Amino acid sequence: MTDHPILWSFRRCPYAMRARLAVQASGLQVELREILLRDKPEAFLATSPSATVPCLRLPSPAPESVPESVPEPVIDESLDIMIWALKQQDPHGLLDMPEAGWQLIATNDGPFKTALDHTKYAVRYPDLDPDAEREKASAFLYDLDAQLAGQEALFGARWRVADLAILPFVRQFANIDRPWFDAQPWPNLILWLDAFTNSEDFGRVMVKPPPWRPEDAPLWFGG
Repeated sequence: MTDHPILWSFRRCPYAMRARLAVQASGLQVELREILLRDKPEAFLATSPSATVPCLRLPSPAPESVPESVPEPVIDESLDIMIWALKQQDPHGLLDMPEAGWQLIATNDGPFKTALDHTKYAVRYPDLDPDAEREKASAFLYDLDAQLAGQEALFGARWRVADLAILPFVRQFANIDRPWFDAQPWPNLILWLDAFTNSEDFGRVMVKPPPWRPEDAPLWFGG
């Protein structure tokens, strides 16, 4: 039982990264539990239906209010965690975004992420041409570069939820081969990514916590 949200995370995972970005932006406070993907704690495996990060366990209801058979509420998808946090509090108006933003997120989470994985982990896909997969990923990045022309973020002068949801994956793609990435004709995209990675918000969510242990005091994040 717990009276506060618990966010299971892995620092470098882009899905977990965007969940932490949204929690931080919301001003909510959660207990952060960092895990090692090669050594997942039993408490995490008992919480996450998919055994993947991020996973948010919400405060437990009062024992007398629900039957014992009802599981504790869990949000097991990163975008759902983002939306949950920002619907609680959204001081920066991140959810104030046109439908096109949600469409960009869907493309990021679908075709772009698939091509990214085929490029980054090419050894796992010996039947695929990594150069062709990189070109597939690049098509989305050219679209983002065009979207960013003349503005600092995807939908104007400030970040919206689409920026926070997509930037960690663009960062992951760029880090596959940063010299190649920087040599491509997408200057707006590079400026957008660099502004993100040099920001205080990114620095705060990338502080490296120790792996969670049951005996440790809670590690608070956000707020």
